[in-house]
Amino acid sequence: MIGKEVLNQLTAYKQGMQIQEVKRKYQIDKIVKLASNENPYGFSKQVSTFFSSMEQEFEIYPDGYAYDLRVSLAEKLKVNESQLVFGGGSDEVITLICRAFLHEGTNTIMAAPTFSQYRHHALIEGAKLKEVPTVNGKHDLPKMAQAIDEQTKVVWLCTPDNPTGEMIAKEQFEAFMQQCPRDVIVVVDEAYYEFVAKENQFDLNRNLAQYDNLIVLRTFSKIYGLAGLRVGYGIANETIAEKLNIVRGPFNVSSIAQRAAVIALDDEQFVQTTKKLNDQVKQAFQQFLDEINWKYYETHTNFILVETPIDADEASLYLLKHGFIVRPGTLLGYPDTMRITIGKEEDMLQLQTIIKKMQDEIR
Repeated sequence: MIGKEVLNQLTAYKQGMQIQEVKRKYQIDKIVKLASNENPYGFSKQVSTFFSSMEQEFEIYPDGYAYDLRVSLAEKLKVNESQLVFGGGSDEVITLICRAFLHEGTNTIMAAPTFSQYRHHALIEGAKLKEVPTVNGKHDLPKMAQAIDEQTKVVWLCTPDNPTGEMIAKEQFEAFMQQCPRDVIVVVDEAYYEFVAKENQFDLNRNLAQYDNLIVLRTFSKIYGLAGLRVGYGIANETIAEKLNIVRGPFNVSSIAQRAAVIALDDEQFVQTTKKLNDQVKQAFQQFLDEINWKYYETHTNFILVETPIDADEASLYLLKHGFIVRPGTLLGYPDTMRITIGKEEDMLQLQTIIKKMQDEIR
């Protein structure tokens, strides 16, 4: 037997079909990818300027401390530099948390379904899973609190949740944290934080000051449009951050990624423009779904989980053959749904036309 026994029960992450792959398979010239919640507006032009003028020093290791990014981000978030942990996307920080705090004989609690990587890496570390079913796409926090026992080491809260886009209400979060023992790590995954309306956003500094068992995850992959560079981070108290940095690889975020993230962080106008456009196009698409009587989950993100009145896998394949890559809900734990990234206005209007055509052809 090669490797851990649990690896025989797991599979590698299955990404959605890529643009060139679809072009080759279906002989289509234009492909619109709406499967991975990427930013359809790209990234800050200031980052483009940096890449066109950068001096290449690929022979030198990156700054393992990520000094410039650490200072810029700490100042923006109003936290201490030592409270930050950087990773190759927030996915890597999830891996670090599992490696640092989970092992055989422990358990971890999460919603089901939710972001798959919590489950995946917890199992690899030998921890037992306690999965609490969602209710109408939302975390059932009272039952998650009830599931905590002496062996519980980490609880995962995804808000907005992936794949539903639903939020955890502030008062529900407060009630949960009051019940949660202080020796249990609570991870709040806020990958889509910047898309959330200000009145619904959690107060990072207040929560960190009040709960010393809290880790908050965020990323540059979504609204900042740097998914291809892989920069994510965790914010926690200094003791937790130090433990995560112990298990972190010494040069895990590339020099280019660090520099691009610093520049992107400074371009607040790009972030605000992206959010405004996303909200406008999302609202129009939701209105279209209402008109054709397709149900969907309330979303606070740049994607929407749509219930399909026809077979979701068949619907996803139909859209794929017509040049639109979406994520079938079967792969996300929500059968009979599709997760659709909110794209540009012209692409979403074309998608509406194809959906209407699909309704007529598939009954």
